[in-house]
Amino acid sequence: MSALGTPKGLLEIAKFALYVTIPATLTYAVATDSGTLHKLMGLRPYVVYPPEGPRPPSPEELREMAREMAKKGQK
Repeated sequence: MSALGTPKGLLEIAKFALYVTIPATLTYAVATDSGTLHKLMGLRPYVVYPPEGPRPPSPEELREMAREMAKKGQK
């Protein structure tokens, strides 16, 4: 017995058709027009970097600070 003739079977076919056609249509619409793709990508920033903080001291500065701390510790 086939359930395709029943209303429930027709509903399943309609749902499957929607599940397949909507992504395919959207993919085609975005892939064929590069302006649309750039517009969609511009709506949301994908990578947001935090503001740059203070830089750590250079190795030379760290060595100098260590020397000064060693001198203070010896006194």
